Parts: sequence; C-alpha cells; structure tokens
Amino acid sequence: MGDKAPKRIFVSGVNGHIGNHIVRDLLEHGYAVRGSVRDLDDPKKTEHVRAHASELGCEDRLELVEGDVLDADDWVSMMEGCDGLFHTATIYSTRGTATEILDTATKGTTHLLHAAAEAGIQRVVYTSSTAAVGTAPKGRVKDESVWNTDASLPYTVAKTQSEHLAWKLAGELGLDLRVINPTAVLGGGFVRPTPSVDFFQDAMAGKYPVVPKFPMSVVHVRDVARAHRRAFEVDNAEGRFILAPHANLSLATICKRIRTLNPSTKAPRFSLPNLLVPVAVFQDWIGGKFGRQRYLTRAVAKNMMGGDTNYSSAKAEKVLGMEWEDFDTCIQDTVDVFL
Repeated sequence: MGDKAPKRIFVSGVNGHIGNHIVRDLLEHGYAVRGSVRDLDDPKKTEHVRAHASELGCEDRLELVEGDVLDADDWVSMMEGCDGLFHTATIYSTRGTATEILDTATKGTTHLLHAAAEAGIQRVVYTSSTAAVGTAPKGRVKDESVWNTDASLPYTVAKTQSEHLAWKLAGELGLDLRVINPTAVLGGGFVRPTPSVDFFQDAMAGKYPVVPKFPMSVVHVRDVARAHRRAFEVDNAEGRFILAPHANLSLATICKRIRTLNPSTKAPRFSLPNLLVPVAVFQDWIGGKFGRQRYLTRAVAKNMMGGDTNYSSAKAEKVLGMEWEDFDTCIQDTVDVFL
C-alpha cells in the first residue's frame, strides 16, 4: 500500500471463527482493522484477536471496540474513518431459539448497514452462508442464482432472510454490497467450536460407531478470510460468491478421512444406511435426555436428506481469483485443535 495510510476496514464480530481469521488476513496484507466484540473485558473475545497483531508486529493497525449488533447505538461513530465494512457478526447455531438467531441476523444487518451508509462507507462485504442457497433441488448444480426455500431450521431461515434484507437495504442506501456464501467452514483458530466443527471431537473419541451419509461441502477458514478481502479489493466483483471448493461430500466421507489421516482416533469407518437414519435420530434424542449434546434432531435430518451439496465455486475462482486449501488440510487443521 506504499507510503499512504493503510485502508481501514471495520469488521464486526472479530472474535468469531471467520472474524478473527479475517483480521489476520487483513493485517497480513497491510490493512488497518477496527473490530467489534460484545465485551472488551472478556479475554476469550479479545486475546486471540490481539495475538494476530502481536505476532505480526502491527499492534498499531488493530483497534477493538465494544458493540452489540442488537443495539443500534454508537455504530456510526465507531465506523467513522473506515473505508469498508465486513459484517460477520451473527449467531451460528442449529440449536438456538428462532427468535434469538433471527433477531441477531436481521436487526444486526439493519443496524450495521444503516450505520455504514451514515458513516460514508460505500463498499460492504457481508458474510452469509450456503444455508441461504439451500440444498434443493437435488441433482442440480447450485450457483449464486439459487436461493433457499426450506424453513425447517431457524439458522437457515435467519441466513436467508438476513441476506435478502441486506440486498434490499443496499439498494435503498446506495451501498456497494458483495456477499460471501461459504459452506461448512473447517480449520483451527477458534475459541468455541462452531456447528461446522463441533462433531469432530465426538467422532474422534468414538462416540458413535457409524455415521449418516448426510451431504456436506467444506471450505477452509483461511480461504473464507481471503475471499472477503478479495471481494473488497476487486472493483468489478458484484453479487454473491459461493465458497464450496470441496463439494458433494458426506459426513461419512469426512469422518473416514479423519480416521485415515489420524489412525489413533476412533472416528467411525462405517456409514449408516439412509433407511436407518430415523433410528439414529431416536438414539440422539435418548442421548439428549441424559445430558449429551444433540446433533441429529428430526428437523436437521430432514433438512440434510432433502437435497445435496452440489455447489459451484466457479464464480469465486474466476472473479476473486480463489485458489483453495486442499481437503486434507481442511480436515487436519480441524483435528489438530482437538488432539
């Protein structure tokens, strides 16, 4: 960036899995970052973020501020002087209440995009998900023109509604919006496991002998961070960008690869026939009654079995110049967190 002052990006939710990797990627590429967390006094929300700047020797280019996306106050003043907004803050949960997930997604989107416009920010990179693309229709390659129509899971509904809202607000406010739609995000560097990775630990410990062949696609968190930066940097980037380089996989495929790369683990080698998925749902329900964390509710099973993860990442490759971390790196970097 030469002798000029570095461009400053406001990143919401920098403590999250994607958010803190965005911080590191931006700092590595010479940007200044102003990032928001809900509680500056909570070291679990700040230490790992500040560590990036410390390791890179650029503490002067990282500033953390406190803000809750459900609160409309102060966002404009916090964004003043920033050249772009990367909005990542949301609740990623398949088990939270619909109200909490939806409010955080839609109210947060409204507050942050209005604040960006008021603060004079033109370009916004918005973190959505392939949850807003959906898994239907089965057997069809799904690109950025496809939208989710399944309302069975609160998180899926929230991501779909909030992205629709983001596009509506961008039109009304005159914002240059670019949207990133990653599939399941793997890789290390998180404080609290997300639903994309929280099954790894139980799988490695052998807590289930067989695993359903639920459709999955994965992307490394470092690639997600790069895609956000590239969406900001490439002037002719527009619209949505699906990040699903390792598509048309299954949960069973992932678990088998965990075992192959790490033979000392007890990750399941065998997949569960689709006809027996209802039995697995029942067993998961029984486990929940005894205090075990539930992964496989009826709604999740129905959502998983109703489509596929045949996504195309061609647009991200062509427009953003994306080159991807390989599948084994996605798996191993996630496993290493739990070893």
